[in-house]
Amino acid sequence: MKTKFTAFFISITMTLSCLSLAGCTSRKNAALVYFLNFKPESAAVYEELSDKYEAETGVKVKVVTAAANTYEQTLKSEIAKSNPPTIFQVNGPIGYDAWDDYCLNIKDSKLYSYLSDKDLAIHDDGGVYAIPYVVEGYGIIYNNAIMKRYFELPDKKTSFKDMSEIKSFADLKAVVEDMTANKEKLSIEGVFASTSLSAGEDWRWQTHLLNIPLYYEITQKHKDADPTLSLLDSDEIILKYNENYKNIFDLYINNSITPKNLLGSKSVADSMAEFALGKVAMVQNGNWSWSQISGVKGNTVKAEDIKMLPIYMGIEGEEKQGICVGTENYLAINKNATAEQQKASLDFLEWLFSSEVGKKYVTERLGFITPFNTFKESEIPADPLAREITRYMKDESLKTVPWVFNAFPGEAFKKAVGDGLLDYAQGKKEWDKIKDEIVKSWKSERD
Repeated sequence: MKTKFTAFFISITMTLSCLSLAGCTSRKNAALVYFLNFKPESAAVYEELSDKYEAETGVKVKVVTAAANTYEQTLKSEIAKSNPPTIFQVNGPIGYDAWDDYCLNIKDSKLYSYLSDKDLAIHDDGGVYAIPYVVEGYGIIYNNAIMKRYFELPDKKTSFKDMSEIKSFADLKAVVEDMTANKEKLSIEGVFASTSLSAGEDWRWQTHLLNIPLYYEITQKHKDADPTLSLLDSDEIILKYNENYKNIFDLYINNSITPKNLLGSKSVADSMAEFALGKVAMVQNGNWSWSQISGVKGNTVKAEDIKMLPIYMGIEGEEKQGICVGTENYLAINKNATAEQQKASLDFLEWLFSSEVGKKYVTERLGFITPFNTFKESEIPADPLAREITRYMKDESLKTVPWVFNAFPGEAFKKAVGDGLLDYAQGKKEWDKIKDEIVKSWKSERD
C-alpha cells in the first residue's frame, strides 16, 4: 500500500513539475498536426509556414516531405506508425480509391466551403473526403489581338463582335472558318497551330480532348457518382459523343497552319512556337504552356492578349460549359486521428488558404493556382493563363469539366487513340473505323 501511494505521489509531483517548467512540452505546443508533404520542391516553404503558424497560434505543425517518386511508399510506412500523418495527399479519385479507409468526411468544414467549384472535391456517398489545393486547366488558348482584327473586318460573314459571344461549337466553327477565308487580311498562316501527332506528342488529343466526350458519356450514365471513379469501374465505353469528338478534331486539322498529311511530324513545341510568333490565332493547351509561349525567342504575343475559351464540340448544354480543370493534388484528413488532431489539422489548412500570411505564401512562394474563393484578384499568380483558369472557376454561371482521363486505361490505349487520329488525319482510315478501334482498345485494356 505504501509503495503504491509513493508511486502515485511521485507521478503527481512529476506532472505538476512538468506543467510549471518551460522545458516540458505543453499540449498547446505538442505537434497536433502532422503534414506529410508530397512536393519536395515545396519542403522549405512548408517548414517556414509551420514556424509562422506556431508563432501565431501556438500549435506546432510537423512537416515531413517524401522524396521524389516515393510518396505512396512513404505514406504506407508513416500511416502504420503510432503517430501517423494527420494531413496527407491522395492522387485524385483513383488515389482516394486506395486510401478511402483513412479519409475523414470534411463536408461541413470551412475548407470545403472555400471551394469555388464544389464538384472539384472528391465525393462519395454524400460525403466529401478530399479537397484539391492546386489546380490546372486547359482549353483553347487564343490571341485576342488577332481576334480583335477579325471582329473589325468590314466584310466578315459572322455578326460576332468579340469572343465573349462565342458560346458553342457552331459559333466557334463559323468564326474559325471565316478567319481561314480571311487569313491573309489577318496576317496569319492558319487559325489553329499544328495538331501535333508525332509519337509521344499527341497527348493533347488522345487524352485531353478525349476527356470531354467521355466525361459527358459517364456523367449521363452515372449522374450522382464521381465521374472519374465511375469511368475507372467501366469495362466498356460506347463513345456516345464520337461525332462531337470528330467535330472539334476536324475543325483543328482543317483550319491549321500545317497540311493534314504533315501533322505526324509535328510536336507540341512546334505548335506553341507558331502561336507565340503570331502565325496562328489559337492553340489547344493548358496554363502550364505560358512558360513555353513567353520563352519563345521573337515572341510577339503580349501577355494581356492571351485568353482562353472552352473546348466546344457541339454537345447539348455546352453554352454553360467552362474549361477543363483538374489536379492530382488532393488533401485529406486522417479519420483515425483524434478529434482534436482532426480539428487542428483543418484549422491549419483553413489558415493556409484564407489568412493573409498563408495566402501570400501560397501565391508568391508556392506559386499555386488554387480553387478557393478566399483569394482576391490581386492574390492570383501573375501569368495570364493562371488568371484565365481562375476567372473560369469563379464564374458560377459555368460548369467546369473535370479531368477524368486519369481513369483511362494504360498507355497502350492512349497510343491506339493517337495512332488512329493520325491515320484519320492522313486519310488512311474512315472515322467510323477509328471510333470502333477506340471502343475495342478500351475493352481489351480493361480485360
